[in-house]
Amino acid sequence: QVQLVESGGGLVQPGGSLRLSCAASGFTFSIARMGWYRQAPGKQRELVAFITSGGSTNYADSVKGRFTISRDNAKNTVYLQMNSLKPEDTAVYYCNTYLGGIHYWGKGTLVTVSS
Repeated sequence: QVQLVESGGGLVQPGGSLRLSCAASGFTFSIARMGWYRQAPGKQRELVAFITSGGSTNYADSVKGRFTISRDNAKNTVYLQMNSLKPEDTAVYYCNTYLGGIHYWGKGTLVTVSS
């Protein structure tokens, strides 16, 4: 079955960096579009970034120039490098893939940006 397991969240000061990882299994990772979403307290889940099987990327305006999504097909892993973090980046970050008309989600990893 499809499994997505996030890691790398934590507490970081404003201006700091974190790298999130998502280990995927149960499907052909190399041909799947992978994405990162986030959900802040009291807000709807929103798309942060996605990367296609060919390596094309797309970012939410709020993270452009600060976040970078990448993938390692040999390791079945997608990453989200987050730099210049702001308090408004505080959220639970979820890994996502969309296969056969179904969205699959990890359990999420909490990122807290606070001094």
